[in-house]
Amino acid sequence: MKSLVSQLANYAHYHRDMRNIYTHFIGIPLIVYALAVLLSRPNFTLTPELTLTPATIAVAITCVYYLFLSLSLGLVMTVLMAAVLVGAAPLAALPWPQWLGWGVGLFLLGWLFQFVGHYFEGKKPAFVDDLIGLVIGPLFVVVELLFMLGLYRGLKQDIEQIAGKVR
Repeated sequence: MKSLVSQLANYAHYHRDMRNIYTHFIGIPLIVYALAVLLSRPNFTLTPELTLTPATIAVAITCVYYLFLSLSLGLVMTVLMAAVLVGAAPLAALPWPQWLGWGVGLFLLGWLFQFVGHYFEGKKPAFVDDLIGLVIGPLFVVVELLFMLGLYRGLKQDIEQIAGKVR
């Protein structure tokens, strides 16, 4: 498994233009939320107290990956992803046409923002070359926000140093 710095540096290589990063602040949360909405509707009742959805399974696996990359950032991501699941529940409970309309609509809107950002950047999205970019994207957005708040300065320097060397 690649390190946190390596993963974020690879992703950052595709995201140098601030306009692209700003569009990701909208696009990626919309995509993550839309996926949570779409994947929260099917459910599997294991016991009367325990019901699983594809969304909870996907979030759990993703959060474990984030925790392996960094305990502190993994905990932040786990809290945020849990909030997404809670926020997705009301839309997942809507009647089928509304649930699907909201889920697909938000998903497409999120990707519209992504592609506008990559138009500014003049580069294809990172996931085209490495599918793990789909998982790193939400982490990248949170880390960029933390950098803007003046946190994780050492991590920022490490990423910037390596990002220029990534092909």
